[in-house]
Amino acid sequence: MGLKSGRRGSESRFSAYVEALSSALGHADRAVPFHSYCAGLLLPGDRKSVEPMAARVQPGRVQAAHQSLHHFVAKSDWSDDTVLAAVRARVLPLIAKRGPIRALIIDDTGMPKKGRHSVGVARQYCGQLGKQDNCQVAVSLSAANDQASLPIAYRLYLPRDWADDPERRAAAGVPDEIVFQTKPQIALDQLRAAVTAGVQAETVLADAGYGNDTDFRDAITELGLPYVVGITSATSLWPPGKEPLPPKPWRGQGRPTSAIRRDAAHQPVSARQMAMALPKSAWRQVTWREGSNTKLTSRFAAMRVRPAHRDYQRSTPRPEEWCLIEWPASEAEPTKYWLSTLPASISKSALVNTAKLRWRIERDYQDLKQELGLGHYEGRGWRGFHHHATLCIAAYGFLISEREAIPPSGPRNALLGKEHPLPAGYRPRGSPDPA
Repeated sequence: MGLKSGRRGSESRFSAYVEALSSALGHADRAVPFHSYCAGLLLPGDRKSVEPMAARVQPGRVQAAHQSLHHFVAKSDWSDDTVLAAVRARVLPLIAKRGPIRALIIDDTGMPKKGRHSVGVARQYCGQLGKQDNCQVAVSLSAANDQASLPIAYRLYLPRDWADDPERRAAAGVPDEIVFQTKPQIALDQLRAAVTAGVQAETVLADAGYGNDTDFRDAITELGLPYVVGITSATSLWPPGKEPLPPKPWRGQGRPTSAIRRDAAHQPVSARQMAMALPKSAWRQVTWREGSNTKLTSRFAAMRVRPAHRDYQRSTPRPEEWCLIEWPASEAEPTKYWLSTLPASISKSALVNTAKLRWRIERDYQDLKQELGLGHYEGRGWRGFHHHATLCIAAYGFLISEREAIPPSGPRNALLGKEHPLPAGYRPRGSPDPA
C-alpha cells in the first residue's frame, strides 16, 4: 500500500509539475503531448525516440500517439528558451534550498550520428566515443551547487560547412538568424542570457576547450564573473614575480610606442615548464569530496601568474590570477591546469574544490543520455533537435524536484506508476526480425 501511495503521490506531483510548465508552450492543445512526451522520457525503455515512447504511453493507440508526439517535437512552433526559463524558475529555487548556486558550468556533448543529413552532423571530436567521428555537438550551460545541477541553456554547434550551405540549412530548417559561431562564442551568448535573466552564481567553470581562448576569458571578466577554467600545458604565462618589459622609451624620433614587450632574455614560459620547475614543497595533497568508494585526493600547486598570450599588443600587463596545477603522485608529469580569477585570498583547498565542481556537468549528461534519451532523437531538423533536448531537461528538472524521494540515479519505474506493456508483436521500425 505504501508503494502504491508513493506512486500516486509521484504521479500527482508530476502532473502538477507539467501543468505548471504548460503555459510556456503558448497553446493549451500542446499540454497533452507535453505530458505524454515527458512521461515517455521518464518511463523505462531502451529507446526514448518518438515511436517507442508512443507505444509505451498509449499502447492502445500507438499510431495516433506517434503522430501527436512527432508533430509536437518536430513541427510545433513553441519556444525552447521560454520552456527552459520556466523549468529554471521552478527547479533552481529547489536546488538553492540546499545551498547557493556556486557555479555556471559550460561544456559540450557529442552524440554519434550516421549519415550527413541530420542537422549539424559532421566528423568532429565526440566525447562519448573519445575520438573524431560522425556526430552532433551541443553546447550547454548548467547552474550547480554541491548537491545538484540543472542545464539552463542548450544549443547545437553548427559547423561552418553547415552554416555556409543554403541547401542543407533549408532542408534542416536552420533559422536565418543562426550563423557560424565557435563553441566559446555560443557559450558566451548563453552566459550573457543567464546574467540578463538574473541567474546568480559565484563563478564560471569550463574545460580547456573554452578556457584556452583568451577572448573567452576576457569576456567572462567583462560580465563581472570570476572563473576557473582549464588551460593546456602549452599556455604561455609569466611566472610569479615576473611580467613583460615596459614600453621602449621614446628617443624623440618617430611615433612613441605604448606596447609592453619581451626580448630574447625576457620571455614567458609554458604552464608545463613552470610546473616542472616548481620545488617539491610547492605541492600539497588536497581532498575535494567524497567519491563513491573513497575520498577524492590528489597533489596540487597554486601560484599567482599573468597570462602572456599576445600581451605584446597591450600597453599594460594582464592582471595576476591563479594558476592551479594537478600532478597525481602516480603520474610522470602534471595532468591538469587551470586559470582562475577567484580572489587572491582564497585557500588552495577552496580553489581545488571549485575547480572540481565541474564533475556535476558529467552527472547531467550521464542522466540525460543514459536515463532520459538525450541522444535518441531520430529526426533531422533544427527544431526537433532542440525541442527534444528541452523536453529531456524538463523531465530532468522533475527528477531533481523528486530528489528527496528518489534521486536522479534511482529507479525510474517508481516515479510514474506502472509501466504500460508494449502491444503484442510491437517492433520499432528498423529493428531486426525476431529469430
